[in-house]
Amino acid sequence: MHEARVLVVDDSAAMRALFSDILDQSKNVTVIGAAANAAEAREQIKELRPNVVTLDVEMPGMSGIEFLEEIMGSNPLPVVMLSSLTQAGTETSLKAYELGAVECFPKPLKATPEQFSKTVGKLGKIVLAAANSNVKDRKAPREHKQAEAHFEWNGHLLALSASMGGIDALTQLLSYFPEKCPPTVIALNAEPGIVETFIKRMDGELKCNVKAAKDATPLTQGTIHIAYDPERHVVIEPGTPAKLRLIDRDPVDGMRPSANLLYGSIARGSVPAAGAILTGMGADGAKGLKLMRDNGCKTFAQARQSALVAEAPAAAIDAGAAESELDLDGLGEALIAACNIG
Repeated sequence: MHEARVLVVDDSAAMRALFSDILDQSKNVTVIGAAANAAEAREQIKELRPNVVTLDVEMPGMSGIEFLEEIMGSNPLPVVMLSSLTQAGTETSLKAYELGAVECFPKPLKATPEQFSKTVGKLGKIVLAAANSNVKDRKAPREHKQAEAHFEWNGHLLALSASMGGIDALTQLLSYFPEKCPPTVIALNAEPGIVETFIKRMDGELKCNVKAAKDATPLTQGTIHIAYDPERHVVIEPGTPAKLRLIDRDPVDGMRPSANLLYGSIARGSVPAAGAILTGMGADGAKGLKLMRDNGCKTFAQARQSALVAEAPAAAIDAGAAESELDLDGLGEALIAACNIG
């Protein structure tokens, strides 16, 4: 794993100092420079050659989004955007993901000192993962022909998990799903406000329904359920139909919702299903997906070279949890095929 060499870009001197100090205290992370605007950042990128940039969305002159587009168009670098939690901020964050940002990190401007410290403490891990991401290999999303003509549901569910890079991956993957898609449950570890905006957008763009996961919801054909509440886990309750359950429980291996719990509930309940781990940090999901595979389920991982952050898929592959690793195009086809009578 490479050390993160960070350039901090923010028009506020106080924020530059604050984030620089926090990042310098993080393991394997070094702040090599700070800039107040795009012009300064452009020169420092040439001179200092950082391998990751933190970039404020709101800057005078050229905005952070405009500068992000310039970076990704000329010499792609891993960029972590720093944005607000407003509705406008979440819309801007989705735009940043579309342009190639590795992650969008919320500025906890109104948090208590304790909440601020806890929230910002995650930034070092995110920046380190960004420095080791596959930004240069990222491909623009392709248009999929939705798998409707020959799809006849065989009763199997789909269970997916993702974290860092997940919104970008899901945007592409879910575009393949037919209108009457298999009941799908996704454990997505991302900023809740951004996920809520993402769900609304996808529900309007896809032919199938995309909803926030709710407790006791029957899992029926044609709906994708995204679980993202950092206070609750998501599991599957066997039955006809199976039900989605949200449960209060401590984080599992530091994660909530836990992909291991989701996959494990499917395996232990002998629920007919297929599962896949997408881009993300850490090893969450590998143990649970292995249980699914051992129970006869089809299991997959996003190909490491195609994943923006390959840690989670690599952990699944190394654990023998995934029978194959596929890029997003192949993964979309394989998941639908696993739930298709034909």
